[in-house]
Formats: sequence, C-alpha cells, structure tokens
Amino acid sequence: MAPLTVAVTGGIGAGKSAAVAAFARRGVPTLSSDEVVHRLIGEDPEVRAALEERFGTTDRAEIAAVAFGDPEQLAWLESLLHTRVRRATEEWLAGLNAPVAVVEIPLLYETGGDARFDRVVAITAPTEVREARVARAKDRRSDRLIPDDEKVRRADFAYVNDGTLDELDTFVGQVLDRLTG
Repeated sequence: MAPLTVAVTGGIGAGKSAAVAAFARRGVPTLSSDEVVHRLIGEDPEVRAALEERFGTTDRAEIAAVAFGDPEQLAWLESLLHTRVRRATEEWLAGLNAPVAVVEIPLLYETGGDARFDRVVAITAPTEVREARVARAKDRRSDRLIPDDEKVRRADFAYVNDGTLDELDTFVGQVLDRLTG
C-alpha cells in the first residue's frame, strides 16, 4: 500500500525536526532530506568527486561557508544535490508499506516540491525563538526562504512552535488523527 505522503517544512530553527520526531514516536516512517544530503556527501562517489573538484573538499561546513555566500556556487550545489535527494526520497517512499509517511524538506515550496506530496505541514516560530534555537552563526540561508505567512497559507496544516515539546507533540497527534481518521 502506498502511503499518504506528508511533507514537513518551515524555517531554520522552527522545529521541523522536532515535529518529524513526534511523527516517528507514533510509528510513522520518517525521512529527513537534510540527512539524505549528509549521506550523499559522505557516501556517494559521484557527489564526493564533484564536490572535491568544485570546492576542494567534502567537508559540509567548508562547502556551506562558500556556497551560502555565493549564489552561483549555491545554484551549482543545489543542482548537484536536489535531483539525487528527490530520487532517494521517491525510492524510500516506494519501499514503504504504511498508511502515512513523513518527509522533512526545508526548501519544499522554494523548489516546487510540494506538488509531490499529498499533504503539507508548515512549522513556524517567531524570529526570536528560532534565533535562540539555532547555535550556528547567522548566514544568508534564511534570505531565500519564502515568508512563514506564505508557507502557512499554502500548507494543509500549520503550527506556530513557540511553546513546549508536549504542545508540538499534541499538534502532531491531531494531524495524524485527521490524516488517518
């Protein structure tokens, strides 16, 4: 049985991963596109060779320091990775036998990926909350994201994650009930 596919998206530090973890605690198969990227960079020989040639390294932090400061380098990096991430996600989904499957995709709307999913959950949080959650130095990653209010407008479900993990967990339970009820 092909699962109902759900994408979880939101800004940096909004709590996407915490929401996905809440789905997983309920037995829902989950996948993180960021983890797929990490696996590709760490294990895929073609990706590693291309990164070595372009950036002289496969260290994610070093690549990010260059790519997120240079739109041309970022476009090249995304062209290398996005198709492979999409393919890995599709293969993962095709191998599942579950009523619902959840994929965390930070750039869902920005890449037009929402069309590939049955439902979308947008997780947002006020700027000061997101900044408090993110340990790394600020960079320009958020500059290219569509605004939270647009994500909320386009999503099937939305949650402002400015409370406790228990409150987020309750929201995820309510979404799952609606998806399977």
